[in-house]
Amino acid sequence: MKGIFIEREIKYDGSQLSSHFAYKNFKIAGDSIVCFIGPVDVKLSEMVDIEDVINNEPISSDKMLNFIIEVFGFEIKGLIALQRLFINIIRESIESINPSIRIERDGDDLYYKGKKLSISIATLSPISGLIHTAINIVNTGCPIEVSSLEEMGIDYKEAGKRIIDNFISEYEGIKFASVKVNWVS
Repeated sequence: MKGIFIEREIKYDGSQLSSHFAYKNFKIAGDSIVCFIGPVDVKLSEMVDIEDVINNEPISSDKMLNFIIEVFGFEIKGLIALQRLFINIIRESIESINPSIRIERDGDDLYYKGKKLSISIATLSPISGLIHTAINIVNTGCPIEVSSLEEMGIDYKEAGKRIIDNFISEYEGIKFASVKVNWVS
């Protein structure tokens, strides 16, 4: 697993959730996690989450910390389990920066003081598993009332880099755990 924190702003519109995003844009082939900041504006026509489309709930924010994960060799249930592990890693990473903060998780969503902090989706392409997760840096430009890293006093660069490092460590640990055991009959 390779990771990169991109310093320049990139607007997330849903098109980035595609196979080989990291390879085509940053020359990172294979399993990867890319983090970047930028506004989010996903129109209903570009949304992957059918429930959000049915409920007419487009996604937007003035500034989010975006993560795109691409992994190979996953089926959808395993990918969703990885997505939820990633959500927990985000929670733990933020709470480790400021131990007085308490973030709640409900499925693949994070909440701070009862307000939504994150968005996340996991899906498959013909060749890979893809996850997009984003955390509000600010709480403006959203269709609902949300919480943000800014209101927590969390530096988004520090958080992004810590989340990348913690996810790569966990992912590599999972890979090692999968090859260090004997099979049983």
